[in-house]
Amino acid sequence: MFEKNLNVGYLLDFYGELLTEHKRSVLDLYYNEDYSLAEIAEEIGISRQGVRGLIKKAEGELFFYEEKLGLASKLLKVEATADALCRLAEKYELSPELKGEILRLAEAVKE
Repeated sequence: MFEKNLNVGYLLDFYGELLTEHKRSVLDLYYNEDYSLAEIAEEIGISRQGVRGLIKKAEGELFFYEEKLGLASKLLKVEATADALCRLAEKYELSPELKGEILRLAEAVKE
């Protein structure tokens, strides 16, 4: 069975612009719009197997970009660190200015 790797949707947000418009639109339909392979095949006029092959090829490209650049995993680490800083700022008695600055910076990371 062909199962969805939900990490691909996240990688598509990062590296989607590096894919061809055709590959990007197919991945968008599959991961973001939750189209089935058959629905995509009908939409773009190729076979279901052709859609599956296109998805696998585009996924491979996204994983390649992440392996080489690592931007998505780095952002996850930065966001986790920002969350930890927010928890620490709430836990300890900090000056209102310092606490406010930590929370402001943490929110900026998440935008």
